This record gives sequence, C-alpha cells and structure tokens, in this order.
Amino acid sequence: MDYKQYLKAWFVLSVAAFGVFYGVAAGQWGWFPKPQLQRAWNQAEATLTDNPFSFLVPQVYRQHGGQSYKPQAVQPGVTLLSSMWKDAGSWKPQVRVIGRDGEKLHEWHIEDDLFSAESYVHGTHLYPNGHLVVNVEYVGTARLDPSGDVVWKLPRRTHHSVTRAEDRTLWIPSQTGDPTTKYAGLAEAVLPEQILHVSPDGDVLESLDLIQILFENGLERYIFEQHGPRPKGELLHLNDVESLGSSMASAYPLFEAGDLLVSLRDLHLVFVLDPETRTIKWHAHGPFLRQHDPDFAGEGKIGVFDNRPDGTRRGHVLGGSRIVVLRPPSDTAMVHYPNPRSDTFYTEAGGKWQRLENGNLLLTEAQAGRVVEVDSAGDVLWEWIHEPAGAKVPQVLDGTRYPFSHRQVEAWAQR
Repeated sequence: MDYKQYLKAWFVLSVAAFGVFYGVAAGQWGWFPKPQLQRAWNQAEATLTDNPFSFLVPQVYRQHGGQSYKPQAVQPGVTLLSSMWKDAGSWKPQVRVIGRDGEKLHEWHIEDDLFSAESYVHGTHLYPNGHLVVNVEYVGTARLDPSGDVVWKLPRRTHHSVTRAEDRTLWIPSQTGDPTTKYAGLAEAVLPEQILHVSPDGDVLESLDLIQILFENGLERYIFEQHGPRPKGELLHLNDVESLGSSMASAYPLFEAGDLLVSLRDLHLVFVLDPETRTIKWHAHGPFLRQHDPDFAGEGKIGVFDNRPDGTRRGHVLGGSRIVVLRPPSDTAMVHYPNPRSDTFYTEAGGKWQRLENGNLLLTEAQAGRVVEVDSAGDVLWEWIHEPAGAKVPQVLDGTRYPFSHRQVEAWAQR
C-alpha cells in the first residue's frame, strides 16, 4: 500500500470516528441535527405504526364496487370515501363521493405539495356547497373547494378525525412532534397530544392538552396501567372527538351541549369532557379494546366502534369487531351489532360507524376496504368494496353518508 492509500484509509477512518463521536454527542446533548432528525423520525414512526404503508392489505371479499341488496331500505344520499387510488400509475390519496351503484360523482385529489409531504387522508368533513376539510395524517388540515383549490390550511400534525360543532367551529386531534419531559409524574419523554379548536377560517382558537387533563381529573392511573411504571413515547393515541349538539343534549342529563366525547385508543378509554372547565364528567374504560369513533347515538346512549384486535387475520379469537352501546352513567355495554343472525365484520385498526336517519348503520371496515349498510335485524342492505390490486386491497379510512342529491353534487362542478 503506497502513502496515498494510507492517507485515504486514515481519512476514511477519521471521518467515521468523528461521525460516531458526533452522533453520540448529538443524541446525548441535543446538538444539531438531533431536533431535525427526531422530528423526521417521529413523523415516520407515526405513519408507519398507525398505517404502515401497508395501505394495501390482504383482500377479504372477492367482489368489488357498489351493490344494493334491498334498495328500498337503503338510506338516501351519497357516500364519501377516503382511500388510495391509482393515478398515473402510482397510488395517491383521494376523497370521492359515490352514488348507490358505486359510480363516482365527485373527487378531490390530495396532492403531495399541499403540505410538501406525502401521507394519507384520515378525517374529513364535507359541506353542502362541496367544500371539504381533510386531515393529511400527522401533517396538517386543509379546506378545499369543490375543484380542489386550497381555501386555508393548518400545518399542525393533525390526524384521524374532523368534527364540526354547531357554532361552525371544528374540533381536530393533533400531536406535538417533539417528546417532552414537562409533565410532573412522568419521568420519561412522552409525546403531547392535543385537541385543537379551530375557527371556520382555519385559525386555532385553543388547544387542550390531554395528558395534563387526565392528571387534573385523577385519571392518570390508566396511563400507568397500560404502559407500566415509566411510560414513554406516545401514550394516548387520540383518535376521535365529537361535540354534543343542543338538539340531542336533553337526552344526556349528565352533559351539556358543547361537551366533547373523546376516544383514547391506547388506553381503551372513552370520556366526556367539558372543554371550558376541563372537567371530565364521565368515562368508560372498556368493555372495548383499542376502540374508534365513539358517537352520541341519541336516547342517552353512546355507541363505540370496538375493534377488538386479537392477532388473527379476521378476529377469530375474540369474534371480530362490533358496535357496543353504553348509557351513562352506567358502564354496562350492549352489543348493537353484530347480532346472532348477522355476519361478523373485522378491522384490527381504523373503522367508523354512523347511525343513519332511518335507523340503519353504516360501517367502515377499514382494513377490508369495505363500507356496508345494515338494518336493525343485521341484514346487509348495501355495500361498497374497493377494487383490489392483485391479492390486496387499499384500506378505506372514511365512509360517511351525506343527505345530498346527485343534482346537488353535480352542481359543485359549476362553482
């Protein structure tokens, strides 16, 4: 080996040694670029753990498209879907409105440059005029007009759900990207999680810190019960917020209009919060497992999408997912669906349910790429299943029925 090779080898080893030293020092003392790398890792981790792109999941149902089995019993309206579709050869997030036969009536393409980041849509609200609010998961929230042009956007790591209150404001889950040790009683760094109260114009009116609220209300025990004596990282996994409307409030004597129904998936915890006093008025820990989408179901009831993941492909051990109903202040649960004569359904993660005006249920079986309408007897009235890609199918994270006519949707293209 000549002196040039020796010099080259010495240089490479010196750079490698310095890289190791600097990497350890950056991690220990927070030198550049630790904060930037940490934010990048947090974003990647959130995306990979909640929906590991893996948005393509094993196909469950062989048919695809829209199908009515009892057309006269189906709740009228159009159905909003958020998922991934092939666009110019690559998978892109889209939101579509479809008719009863599965025909596409309108769509919004969620472009990568909306927030200069690629993710998927999880959480939507559709207005009668064709404006759409979307959460680009763990990246931000935007309001789009019918043509997809941006009305406003909020780059705040929002995720999972968008709920419009009676005063036209929005309640949206959010997460801070940087771990913190600011909470008294938590020794390790944890990810703060918030509920954002957002104006109709996209401005943040207030931010409710959920870990702090749990401590203030004496419910911090659920954190330690689930995560052990030194909890760290993401503790709660806030996945839904719903505001109680005044037309329904009289049926809930414990609550008042404007109270918030909140779901913390990783604590198996659902509670009702007064956002003004930060008081938790009622909570239920179980009988659900890694639940989604609790709703005020009327008649004093709260319904919950109980995922019940058990490690099997279709929930064979615990019997699949279900809709359970509670009536506060009791924690006793009644299984609303499925019943003994209906088919089982299952999604390990994700999932939504909607009680329709005629009493039917609309269920989003997210990891099967399926949205299905069932009646009180458990019979399937209508379903839509995503077109497969080989032996897999894209997940569908939102299926919502809106009382809009085809003519009303067609008019959006004229705006």
